[in-house]
Amino acid sequence: MEYKPVNEANENGGKVVFAEDVVATIASLAASEVEGVYGMSGTTFEGIGEKLGKKNYTKGIKVEVGTVECAVDMTLIVKYGYRIKEVCMNVQNAVKNAIETMTGLNVVEVNIAVNSVVFEQEKKAEEPPKQPKPAEQPNRVK
Repeated sequence: MEYKPVNEANENGGKVVFAEDVVATIASLAASEVEGVYGMSGTTFEGIGEKLGKKNYTKGIKVEVGTVECAVDMTLIVKYGYRIKEVCMNVQNAVKNAIETMTGLNVVEVNIAVNSVVFEQEKKAEEPPKQPKPAEQPNRVK
């Protein structure tokens, strides 16, 4: 399937233009599906918005969108125990494929900066499940 550039005028006399936030959201969702990615790392300002209850899918992502191509800069947090280079290469491929498939834009580069590595929360020593108290039964006459 061949895609035509979407930001140029089409045969109907109109044009389609993608907002940078749309492309950044696609990149964020694609990256979050890659194994080994803990999340995106953003600025303090972006963190404040999230604390106020607004989910920010574009946190840690900058996008430049042109008429037929785009470039993506991402800041990732990687889970401990994964090969960082491999995770980044998988993210680059996933982001490039998602943006090109959904928008038709040509992705010229996906730059990744790894900001930190996060340890998974160790499972607390599991206590044996508490046995439910047997329902008290009325005294029966024998």
